[in-house]
Amino acid sequence: MALKLPAALLDRANAAGLLRRYWATHPDGSPVYSGSRFERLGGRGGRRVAENRFTAEDFVAVAMLSVSVRAHAVLRVLEPTEPSPYNRLLHEIPADLDLVDAGPEHIAQDSPAWELWTRLQEIRGIGPVGAGKLLARKRPRLLPVYDSVTKKVFQRPVRDLAFWSDVRTELRRDQRSLVAHFEAVRETAELGKDISVLRILDTTAWLHGTDVMGNQSGRSS
Repeated sequence: MALKLPAALLDRANAAGLLRRYWATHPDGSPVYSGSRFERLGGRGGRRVAENRFTAEDFVAVAMLSVSVRAHAVLRVLEPTEPSPYNRLLHEIPADLDLVDAGPEHIAQDSPAWELWTRLQEIRGIGPVGAGKLLARKRPRLLPVYDSVTKKVFQRPVRDLAFWSDVRTELRRDQRSLVAHFEAVRETAELGKDISVLRILDTTAWLHGTDVMGNQSGRSS
């Protein structure tokens, strides 16, 4: 199905304003929204070193997006009692691939990304949303953040197994006009290119959704 984007996200000035709000800081330098530290926690250099293995910082990062993973589930991923499939599968997912450039095989239900999402959500205490945000933390250019707010904003079905594919289709439409739009929004908001187009899409949708629904809980410090 098509990805339904609200008109507010397609207005460059409005979308850039949402980004400025999301990445704003208090006078003491602390973030207004803790989620604005999601991809930058630990520094870009540290992330590169750990791009093919899960770390404690990844679980702190997903907590910034309102996913609290129980300690035993964290240890299951970080200190498995048997050979871990999680880092192995993560290693098989391209680290420098944008979703718009990905082939169907990178996000299909028999892909390493899908298998890793499935295995992580099977761990008690993580669930599908937590698993998806862990993958978005490790592969921010390829795999989008997805939660209850963005689900409502994009008018997704109750059982949604095509979100990755539908986002990819939308990004590729009309000679990638949506990619160009969100890159321009990112530039207008004066954010670094380390913030992926997928995160621009997610954060504008999420903050727009919380405004519309009158709910400012989550992702906020």
